[in-house]
Amino acid sequence: MDKSTVVIRRTAPEKVLGEIPEIMALAGLKESLDRNNTTILKDNISWHKPFLSANTTPWQLEGTIQGLKQAGFDRLIAVHNNTVVTDPFKGGRSNKLKPVYLRHNIREIYNFLPHDINWETYEPKAAMKVLDRIYPKGIKIPGFFRGKNIVHMPTVKCHIYTTTTGSMKNAFGGLLNTRRHYTHSHIHETLVDLLAIQKEIHTGIFTVMDGTFCGSGPGPRTMIPVEKGLMLASADSVAIDAVAAKIMGFDPMNIPYIRLAHEDGLGTGRIDEINIIGEDISDMDFKFSVGDNFASRFGDLFWFSPLKKIQKLLFHTPLVYLFVLGSYVYHDHVWWPLAGKPIMETVMANTAWGRFFKGYPI
Repeated sequence: MDKSTVVIRRTAPEKVLGEIPEIMALAGLKESLDRNNTTILKDNISWHKPFLSANTTPWQLEGTIQGLKQAGFDRLIAVHNNTVVTDPFKGGRSNKLKPVYLRHNIREIYNFLPHDINWETYEPKAAMKVLDRIYPKGIKIPGFFRGKNIVHMPTVKCHIYTTTTGSMKNAFGGLLNTRRHYTHSHIHETLVDLLAIQKEIHTGIFTVMDGTFCGSGPGPRTMIPVEKGLMLASADSVAIDAVAAKIMGFDPMNIPYIRLAHEDGLGTGRIDEINIIGEDISDMDFKFSVGDNFASRFGDLFWFSPLKKIQKLLFHTPLVYLFVLGSYVYHDHVWWPLAGKPIMETVMANTAWGRFFKGYPI
């Protein structure tokens, strides 16, 4: 496809598994990946709590697997990562992804386990915006990723540091190791560098994005889930992130990581230059806003204010574990019981997609 294509379709629980392979095909799946190579499945577990809009949904994962297999991509392997507040093992179980992998006999590996992934120094061909300065001793990536396709499975949601998060941000946890927090002051440029690296090491990149529940507010965890019943697919990471940003109510070209990637020719960020198939998004505006939470206020103080001068003291030394503990306590023991769990109980009881999740086979 000469012009970047994004397929966006309104769907329903009773037909979503059949429709995901259809939108993948319309978005150019067969032309985008190399059938001779293994395909990495990169889900998005932003939190190990079962919080819809924050994490890859089981129908998103299952429909994507079915779409890949129907198109002849049967060499599939899942690669997971962890974050300071997310346990991927627990997240896979609580979000009902683990049973999907088991049903389809897909092996799961973890980029933070030495016996699963070997990290190696990579010298990008593209000029880096920031990563070569942030990691002067060399940019480390998982050697396993080289020469393989990758399929990202993010959700339509806001993010406290990048306004929105989607396909491009989904590479952040997979391609960078546990010191990826070093990049936060330059997060937009980092995402552009990572997309440039992806295009060098992968034989194809594709994205299936879940908008059945979209997340408004200070994501990627502490959000308000909004039921929209949408699924998106594209072979252009920039374009699908731009469309997601637009429907959430943001101007994609005012979001630095989208604009910079567009200007560098890594994809298409201007909505009027994207071939959008399916829903008419011209008047679609969810009026989402990012807002703040405890974590974002802290991040703004130490990542982006004049206090960022002491970052190395706080985040490049064992002092970082105090902040990790604080984040864990806030998310798991304050926000979840007081806000997140009651929100999900309401969602499970009162929405079609919530009931679908509750009854999804395990």
